[in-house]
Amino acid sequence: MTRVVGAAVTALVLLVGSTALAIWWTARQDARPASDAIVVLGSAQYNGVPSSIFEARLEHALDLYSDGVAPVVVTVGGKKSGDAFTEAEAGRDYLAAAGIPADGLLAVPEGVDTLESMRAVASVFADRGWSSAVLVTDPWHAMRAERMAEDAGIDATSSPTRQGPAVQTRATQFRYILRETAAYLLYRATGESVAGAPGIG
Repeated sequence: MTRVVGAAVTALVLLVGSTALAIWWTARQDARPASDAIVVLGSAQYNGVPSSIFEARLEHALDLYSDGVAPVVVTVGGKKSGDAFTEAEAGRDYLAAAGIPADGLLAVPEGVDTLESMRAVASVFADRGWSSAVLVTDPWHAMRAERMAEDAGIDATSSPTRQGPAVQTRATQFRYILRETAAYLLYRATGESVAGAPGIG
């Protein structure tokens, strides 16, 4: 029995460790192939004004659009009870004010977490005959977002932002990696998402 318990503990430690390492590795990649759309994962907004985390993602998406990665930027995310704006609308309006034309923007105002958002985006992609996307989110969220997008039928890569509160300090990065490790393993085990830190449920 002791050997069985020891083996189980060792296997669990290896699983958690390898997942955390994969999240760390994915966070350092920057894939930006020509795609049907750039998809910006939503985060908190305040009366139509993106939070600092969300703004960092939007600015990165603006750079990708300017570089010709895709002809359309899709902003995604619903709203909390009492909010006047959805995350998708706040993101779209921010990018419109930054100079992206209306035909280069698409808001998908659905989803209270990453899984719901990816499923909503996949439905829009299917309707429009799109298949590929570059996802913009925080570095530590990239691997789980890619997996959820792929499971929803999108050929997804990620180009994480390198700015914003999620990457400011090593302590913050460590905390996000731990949280994402748990969230990723939960998703792989159950197919469900997890709510928590802003915009990365």
